[in-house]
Amino acid sequence: MEFIYSALFIMCLRIMDVTVGVMRMLTVVQGRKYTAGALGFVEVTIWAFAIRHIMLNLDNILNIFGYSTGFAIGNVLGITVEQKFGFGYMQIYVVSIHYTDKIADALRNSGFGVTILPGEGGRGGVAILVMLIARKRQHEAIEIIEKIDPKSFISVQPAVPYRGYIRQGK
Repeated sequence: MEFIYSALFIMCLRIMDVTVGVMRMLTVVQGRKYTAGALGFVEVTIWAFAIRHIMLNLDNILNIFGYSTGFAIGNVLGITVEQKFGFGYMQIYVVSIHYTDKIADALRNSGFGVTILPGEGGRGGVAILVMLIARKRQHEAIEIIEKIDPKSFISVQPAVPYRGYIRQGK
């Protein structure tokens, strides 16, 4: 029974350190160096306790499976936490052939800042909606767009604001 508890202990430590590691990687990408440093400290401290426990109990093969399982679950949990809390910003581009103004109005009424740019498509002129929004509101914005034009082209990528005003909305 002690072998199982040992493996579960290691698994829990790995879930924690990998979840923190995912959050740390996101803060690195966003350029938040002090937050990334603090998260890195926590991540490696937890990892050191896990690896120490494994090294002291090398005869327990279940520890390796606990380590691996914790790593896998930690990745899933880290991504889930990021999606729920939505750290950072996203840049969204939208091309809608017939509903550009209607989409822009609906987004603005919901508190999103929207810029409309002229563009040239394969069959003529198009308008491109550009938004820089908080990651946690990404699904809300896409829902609004898809309700109005389910055939619109939507492109989403991470963004790191450099300067200027970002409308936070409602």
